[in-house]
Amino acid sequence: MAAPQGLRATEARVWIARTPGLSAAALAAALARAGGDAAAVTALPQAALAECGLADAAIAHLGRPDPDRIAADRAWLEADPARGLVLFGETAYPPLLAAIPDPPPALWLHGEATLLAAPQIAIVGSRNPTPGGRENAAAFARALVGAGLAVTSGLALGIDGAAHRGALAAGGATVAVCGTGLDRVYPASHRELAREIARRGLLVSEFPPGTPPRPHHFPRRNRIIAGLALGTLVVEAAARSGSLITARLAAEQGREVFAVPGSIHNPLARGCHALIRQGAKLVEEAADILEELGPLWAAAAAPQPPAADRPGTPTGRDPAYARLLAALADGPAGIDLLVERTGLTPEEVSSMLLVLELEGQVSSAPGGLYARRHGQEA
Repeated sequence: MAAPQGLRATEARVWIARTPGLSAAALAAALARAGGDAAAVTALPQAALAECGLADAAIAHLGRPDPDRIAADRAWLEADPARGLVLFGETAYPPLLAAIPDPPPALWLHGEATLLAAPQIAIVGSRNPTPGGRENAAAFARALVGAGLAVTSGLALGIDGAAHRGALAAGGATVAVCGTGLDRVYPASHRELAREIARRGLLVSEFPPGTPPRPHHFPRRNRIIAGLALGTLVVEAAARSGSLITARLAAEQGREVFAVPGSIHNPLARGCHALIRQGAKLVEEAADILEELGPLWAAAAAPQPPAADRPGTPTGRDPAYARLLAALADGPAGIDLLVERTGLTPEEVSSMLLVLELEGQVSSAPGGLYARRHGQEA
């Protein structure tokens, strides 16, 4: 294969972001092979790309850049200074999302990009809620943004829309994760809401401009909603719903799951009751959520000092954190191995790793591994 010539950094980044079947792990490996240069990734030999874990379709895509498609993506990005693109491994990529098992290799943005790394709470639920459920979503959103959290949801009808609107009404920040390209709005009835979020919050999608709504996009969107947030609140949900998928993903990612109880006669309370039986925290007011988030929220919300000024362990040099850092002394390790080394529970290890990552003491890597940052001592 002749290496493609002439792709500049922005052109290479948008073309990489459109690569079919590209995983974050493969992208990280390719960027490492190319010295962190996106343009150099598009010029790597096929054999090198294959060694990085790229599938044949992805390799073929990188080897045949489409100038018209690249120009269209650049035009979309450059039409508004609030639009952007972040690749996995770049500084602006949100650390909490990077820690999930299948992080998106690219995020297209429209709005305030710094919200990616803001402490967030996801609020999700039924597309056809009761009036009470809709008001509960808005009320929780208003209270939580008042406490300093951004509210994240999926721009869907019902609970999602109520949560976004509640956050905006309180003058707070909201993040909408979309199942389409950001040049499209789904559902169309949320066009004005999407415009307001782009102006005062942030729209996010892993799908490039021009991507229409497809059924399989929305479960993938749900993992990003859960992955960006410290915890997920389910307000109303039927026994089988996409909201329960988001809650399951949040639990699998080691995040907190909260559920609002309801009447036993309300079918939209059944999903929440099932979550509570499975260990989700029953909440009646925002304070219940803030209390449970505890050190995760505090670590995410607090401004971080330079790495050289950070203490060796967080939260008052808690011995459990010191034990966890010591367990990472021999190199990267997964949660199961850290549980074995420390005697802590998987839930404790997952929660503590998030705190350590937010404080800059550990970093996550593809494959579910964690490592101590250079210069951090137990």
